[in-house]
Amino acid sequence: MLVSRRSPLTLRALRLLHSSARICDYVGPPDPISNIRPVLYDGPTSTIAESSRHPYSLNEFRDDDSDTGTDTLEYQLKLQRQQLDAFNDTFWRDTNTRFEAAKAAAVNDLPSHATAEQREDRLGEFYKHWVLQETTRQREYDSEWRRRSMEEIKLAARVSYQKFKARLGFAS
Repeated sequence: MLVSRRSPLTLRALRLLHSSARICDYVGPPDPISNIRPVLYDGPTSTIAESSRHPYSLNEFRDDDSDTGTDTLEYQLKLQRQQLDAFNDTFWRDTNTRFEAAKAAAVNDLPSHATAEQREDRLGEFYKHWVLQETTRQREYDSEWRRRSMEEIKLAARVSYQKFKARLGFAS
């Protein structure tokens, strides 16, 4: 019988690499107004405020020198995700509400005896006007969303790196 002799450090490292707790995020049904699916993030801290505004700066949670630096970064990541989700939901809720109101106004301006073709023409003009009117706002939203998403990706990479170092037994 052949037995592999590995050092205790190697066995410990292998065990740590494969013993992570499973983390699941839950996605709900789309909101009827914003059409955004809410996400409930699972993670090490289960009591996170649902508010999109936090009374403290997220930079105050940086604690890279302590043993709990990974937990602090994970908490910060969870807050940033929730804030980005709230930003996204707020933008689309406002946009869709204004769109539906403007569309209803455009259709209601038609006479009651208007044909389907006249209705289509009115909606075509409305859509064209709406897109032109919203272009700047949409670009500003897109730019801000991309900026925030990149910050979140960088923070997620830091969290992953910290977890990897901790699994290998290196200090933070």
